Amino acid sequence: MTDMLTKPRTVEGRLFYSKDTGQIESFHANDLSLDTVQKEAHDVAITDARSLAEPPQLDQNGFELFTMPSVITDWRDTDRVNALHPDEIAAFVKKITGADEVLVTGPPILRWGERSKEAGTRNNSYAARLVHSDSYFTAAKEQTIENNPRPDCKVKRCAHHNVWRTFSGPPIDVPLTICDAQSVSDDDVIEASAAFDVDGKVIWRLPSMNFRYSPGHRWYYFSGMTPDEVLVFKRWDTDAGRARYVPHTAFTDPSVGETSEPRASVEMRTFAYWYE
Repeated sequence: MTDMLTKPRTVEGRLFYSKDTGQIESFHANDLSLDTVQKEAHDVAITDARSLAEPPQLDQNGFELFTMPSVITDWRDTDRVNALHPDEIAAFVKKITGADEVLVTGPPILRWGERSKEAGTRNNSYAARLVHSDSYFTAAKEQTIENNPRPDCKVKRCAHHNVWRTFSGPPIDVPLTICDAQSVSDDDVIEASAAFDVDGKVIWRLPSMNFRYSPGHRWYYFSGMTPDEVLVFKRWDTDAGRARYVPHTAFTDPSVGETSEPRASVEMRTFAYWYE
């Protein structure tokens, strides 16, 4: 009985991996009909990280849950969000990492679950249903150099982070699930092209990571996230002794009914630098 009570809680989620075609396939931010990626559905066990005796840690597992209240109360107020939130994020990431400099890249990204009427109404506003990470090896290395706010200083380490928050409130019907970096191999990576399109035309592309399925992947999510919590995870880390990147994707939580408010989330991306 004791073992049953202490066993971590899991749900089953359908995740969409990529088939390796031998080509660099594309997936698009807005017009999903343009995608050339061949998806492969797998039903996997996803552990509720809240039920673990030891919570995941950013540098060990590649992701971690933090409490981070914001002055923002209306995430649809674009002007206020753009004016105030980047500074909040930079200060927060600097605090939790101890980095010398933190650069916020781009405006906040708002996304909605498919049941919401707002899904697809803004640029890049669909929940991402493909197992991926945002930057391929070569792109991550180039971004580290290009975004350095102190180009005259020698970089000791750079870590790329995503900061994900849901503002729809619990329960979350389409949460984010993260794969433990310790269960991922470079051999699982498939180079892909993330295409950012407007009105059917691709404006720019980013070499990105898709992933082939592995039964060894260990997937986690945090149930019942509140608007004051953020999930921080790695896109890249130049320190090979730490978690470097994590596959991630949206999934439908089968334990949440369709009467719940559809998922609404905001995501910010940063570069954290340490100097010699």
